Amino acid sequence: MKKPVLLTIIILALALVAYNVTLVDFENPLEGDSLIALIGVLAALCALVLTLIYHTSRKIQKRLDEE
Repeated sequence: MKKPVLLTIIILALALVAYNVTLVDFENPLEGDSLIALIGVLAALCALVLTLIYHTSRKIQKRLDEE
């Protein structure tokens, strides 16, 4: 993937986390729509971590190819 695609995925994941956090009812976080919002936060954070791992692995591979 190109760098703009990775940056777009990171920005979208952060936006999804921010949006879903606004939907959580902190008095009853495990009921109704709050549970769905928490699942959305977790999924977006997973996507963010996987994207950052992929970006780091590309950097390492690039350095190894230069040697």
